[in-house]
Amino acid sequence: MSTKRVLIAGGAGFLGSHLCRRYLDDGWLVTCVDNYVTGRRSNIESLKEYAGFNFVEADIVAGLISTEPLDLILHMASLASPPFYKKFPIETLMVGALGTQHMLELAVENNARLVFASTSEVYGDPQENPQKESYWGHVNPIGPRSMYDESKRFGEAMVRAYVTTRGANVGIARIFNTYGPDMRFDDGRVITNFLGQIIR
Repeated sequence: MSTKRVLIAGGAGFLGSHLCRRYLDDGWLVTCVDNYVTGRRSNIESLKEYAGFNFVEADIVAGLISTEPLDLILHMASLASPPFYKKFPIETLMVGALGTQHMLELAVENNARLVFASTSEVYGDPQENPQKESYWGHVNPIGPRSMYDESKRFGEAMVRAYVTTRGANVGIARIFNTYGPDMRFDDGRVITNFLGQIIR
């Protein structure tokens, strides 16, 4: 078995659980961390059959201690669905702020690569389409989506700060609209809304 270890924060979520399976299939040892605010037990139930799978129920906002060396951290933890980030605005902001800092500290301690899952929402209501990475966006910091937009914008700024001051090895993935198996029907975004309407 591989000695490569990956920690996937938000690993019981839609994208996180698929990443868990992919790394397990590639022979990695996978630690999945989730507090089940939006992640689901059913997403990872079948992963328990893998010898290299370890689940930790925890909130990364409170910090996380890893007793095993890590090669890679995927920070997927976030309340990305409109109904959820509107219901839990403070939690949404804190996972982007403190949660991101804790994951960065863990990456530095382990000399591990960290990938921060950001979003197209960092551009806000864009004034150009398609957006280039050099475009800074048009964001309302107190608007109805501000808790999610600003959590990701702050997270990107935190990542940048750790690169310049701590030499962190990081990447930022700005994820646009995604959908697929294991996505919640109460997700609240356009594809799941359409599919739910069709089924009903």
